[in-house]
This record gives sequence, structure tokens and C-alpha cells, in this order.
Amino acid sequence: MPPVIELGSQDQILISFDEMTDDRSYLRYSLTHCDAAWRPSGLVDAEYLDGFNEGLIEDYAFSRATQHHYVNYQLRIPNAEMQPLLSGNYLVKVWREDDPDNILLQARFSLSEASMALSTFLTTRTDVDYNDRHQQLEVTLDMKEVAVFNPFGDMQLRIVQNGRQDTERVLTAPQRVAGKKAFYAHQPGLIFLGGNEYRRMEVSSTRYPGMHVERVDYLYPNYHFYLFPDQGREESPYTYDQTQHGRFWIREYDSDNSDTEADYVVVHFYLDEPERRGQEIWLEGDVVERRRDGLSLMRYNHEERLYETTLLLKQGAYNYQYVTNGPDLEGNHYQTNNEYDIRLYYRLAGDRYDRLAVQQTVYLVTDR
Repeated sequence: MPPVIELGSQDQILISFDEMTDDRSYLRYSLTHCDAAWRPSGLVDAEYLDGFNEGLIEDYAFSRATQHHYVNYQLRIPNAEMQPLLSGNYLVKVWREDDPDNILLQARFSLSEASMALSTFLTTRTDVDYNDRHQQLEVTLDMKEVAVFNPFGDMQLRIVQNGRQDTERVLTAPQRVAGKKAFYAHQPGLIFLGGNEYRRMEVSSTRYPGMHVERVDYLYPNYHFYLFPDQGREESPYTYDQTQHGRFWIREYDSDNSDTEADYVVVHFYLDEPERRGQEIWLEGDVVERRRDGLSLMRYNHEERLYETTLLLKQGAYNYQYVTNGPDLEGNHYQTNNEYDIRLYYRLAGDRYDRLAVQQTVYLVTDR
């Protein structure tokens, strides 16, 4: 699920991460309130936080019986020292106490007012094709008691498919408004390519090859997991598979505490495709933090005649797929069980920030 909780509830956002080191670092964190497009809102700390906007991360534990030594840190927000006061988007920044100018990591989460309500309809009978390559949303917004003066200019409906920011659609005006309800339908921004189910692999045990793993070797100081070569799927028929929409789950098969007992292993990815000159191919998913850079880039091996890359990953189960700046590799199917993160942001008269009125996660459900 997207990292969204209700403002004022007892729910917390959990941020868990590792640092490859033998000893604990003194890490500090801060929160920045952001607008709907994740740009800083420009508010001062006291406007959106109860407490000082700097805290020490004190929840940590050392890895046990692993080849790679690391420290696992966990941070929960809100907490006793820091409580966000406003709805909207928040950016967490973490740095070492003795090096505040060097940001080690950033994480995003959102707080929803739950002050409005969404009802949605997701169909494969779209305005561009019928049960073919696309999916289309219809959204009805109930503004309830919120006094939005101008629904055609004060609201943003933002939709993201499978956590991929490159798919984000922003609708700045509904199709029509009737009373307290705004209707979004038959607009180009509501039509998405169907895509394909994510690929899956598991590296949860070093004693045997897991899902989609051809073999496991130990080459000091790492275990190496060699995946079966993948094939392009643009011409393949659709096959259903239950996935986590590009996410991963940290898990060591023989452990009761994978946060500190799962090891880091080297994973070899292969894509058995002819060289695509002038194009680039990247891994996509949380496995590479949804980035398109040197970390996720697949490089062509002329000797083996395939694309490959290698990642150091913590043991667990992973979803991934391939994206390219050229012709699609994965194919598009109307049946794909996509996840849609739908959010309604708005500004009241005099506001200097974007409020998150409501968030809803929608999945395609079809008969299979």
C-alpha cells in the first residue's frame, strides 16, 4: 500500500533502513512539508509540526550472523518528539550528526484528512479501445462539508499506476460539478496503458535456488544468485500472476527477525534480447528505488549477446520489470491487475499549502 495514513489517527509510518558499518552512527532526521508535486511548501516548521524539527534516530540493532555487517535503523512517525499538524505530503531527510550537509537518504509519506470521499470505477472498455491495451478510470468526488470555492481551480486529482511516478496524471478540473459532487470521467488523463504483471524472484535462502533463480554460488565474501534469463513479453499472451506491484519484502527463510538476520547477496539479472542500438533499458521497481540511472541500467554483453546487470540486495522477495526509452518490452494487456493510487489535493482561500483531502487505492478486478 502507498505510505499514507490519516491525520490525527494512531497509525504510524515505519521507515526501516540499513547502514553498512560495524558501529552505530548518530543519525538525525527532519521533516519538510511539500506541495502536491513534492516541492517544499515554504511553510515554517512551527506551522506544520508540533515539536522541534530535528530528531535523533535511537531505534537501531546490529546484524547477526551475516557476511555483510550492517546496522538496521527504524523510525516511526508521528512519535513523541515530532507530530505533523497538517495534511499533505512530507519528505523525511536523514543525515549523520557530524555531517549535516550530507543527506544520506530521503523518504516520502503523506497524511490524509479523510475530509472527502472518493468512489471509483475501473474498466477495460475504454474510450480508445475495448478489452485491448488500456484501462480507464471514472472518479466521483464527494466534497462533503469542505467549502471549496472553485472546484475547477482549487483542486488537483492525482493518479499514479503501480507506484511509478512516470505514469502520474494530474487533472486540475473535473468534467462537471453537481452540488457537493465533482465528476471525473471520459478525460484523457484517466486512460492508462495496461502494462503487464511484474516479474518475481526470491533470494530468501542461500541453501537453495529460490523462485526464478538458476543457481547460487559462494564467491568470497558474497553469495551470488544467478537468475534465469528473462525474455521480452511484448508479443506474448497475457498470463495472470499475483504480485506486489513492484515492491519487495525482506525475508530470510530461516530467521524470525529478517530486519537484522537477512544477509546482503549479489543478484545477477539477465535479459535475453538482441542489442537495441540507440536505446536504453532499465530495471524498474522498488528494487532500484524507481530510478533510471546507472544503478538500474542494463548493459549489453556482446560476448553473451544479452543485457545484464548486478545488484547487491538484501535477502527477500522482489518484483521488477524492464522499461526502455524505445519500443515496449513488457507488453500491454487490459487484464493486468494494476494498482492505482488516487489522491485529491485542494487549497482553501488563504491557504499556502496543498491539503490532502482523501486517498484511495484501487485495483483492477476481472474474471479470470
